[in-house]
Amino acid sequence: MHRRLPPLNALKAFEAAGRHQSFTLAAAELGVTHGAVSRHIQALEAWLGTPLFERHNRRVVLTEAGRGYLAEIGAALDRVALATARQMERGQARVLHVNALATFTLRWLIPRLSAFQRGNPAIEVRLTTSNVPLAHIVEPFDVAIRGGPDTCPGYVRQRFLTERRIPVCSPALLQRLPLRAPADLERHTLLHAATLPEVWPHWLQAAGVPNLGPARSVTLEHFYLTLQAALDGLGVAMGPERLIADDVAAGRLTLPFDGPALPARSYHAYVPEARAEDPAVRAFCDWLPKAA
Repeated sequence: MHRRLPPLNALKAFEAAGRHQSFTLAAAELGVTHGAVSRHIQALEAWLGTPLFERHNRRVVLTEAGRGYLAEIGAALDRVALATARQMERGQARVLHVNALATFTLRWLIPRLSAFQRGNPAIEVRLTTSNVPLAHIVEPFDVAIRGGPDTCPGYVRQRFLTERRIPVCSPALLQRLPLRAPADLERHTLLHAATLPEVWPHWLQAAGVPNLGPARSVTLEHFYLTLQAALDGLGVAMGPERLIADDVAAGRLTLPFDGPALPARSYHAYVPEARAEDPAVRAFCDWLPKAA
C-alpha cells in the first residue's frame, strides 16, 4: 500500500519546534541551524496546505491545526523510535531510560534501585537528572519522574508518592540548640534553596511566626544541598518528608516539630503514550508504588 507521507526531516523539525514552542531550541536539539528548521516547517506547511505556527516577533505559537497535528506526529515518532529500539536491543539487556528530579533521585530512587534491578535483571536502568519541565527534556526517555499532577498531552501519568514539607535538622544540632517551639528558630540558621525561596516564609506563616528573624540564613543553589547541609549540622532545612524518611529512621536527621506540614506536589511517573505498554516500562512503573 502506497502511503502519502511528508518528508521525515520536516516532521522531526515540526515535532521538536512544537514541543519546545521555539525554532531555536528545536535547532539546538536536532543539531541544525534555525534557518533549516524554519525551511523544513515552511515546506511541511506548504505540503499540508495549512499553517502550523503563528509567527510573532521572537516567538512562535502553534495554531489549532498545529496542536492537533503535533499530538498525532509526536506519538507516531515515539512509536517509530520504540520499534527501532526494540529491534536494536534484541538479544541484549533492555535499556530503560529514566529522567528524574535531582533531589528525588539522590534521596529516594538510588537507595531503592538495587531492589528493582534484583527483581528485573534483564532491565538496565540508565538514570539522568534534570529539573526542567517535561516538554523541555531534550534527551529521549522512557519514564520521567516529575511533580504533579500536570496535564501533559501525549503522556500517561501515574502518581506513586505523596509529599509534604516540614523543618528538619541533625540530632546533634538539636542537642546544642533545642527547638521546643517555632519561635525558637530565631536562634538558628535557616537553610534556603534558591530554587524554592518561598518555602520557609510559607511555613513560618503557617506556624504563626511570620515575622521571625533567624540568627542567620544560608541560601544554597539546589534543594538537595540544603538537606546535606542539615545532615552536617549547618542549620535547619525544610525537608520533603518522604525523601528524608530513611535519614530520620536511621537517626541522621530529626523532625523538631510535629507540624505544621506544608502540602507539596506529589511524585508522578510520566510515560509517552507509545511506550505505555512496553514491558520494561510497565515493570518499572508497577514497582514505584511498591517501593514507596
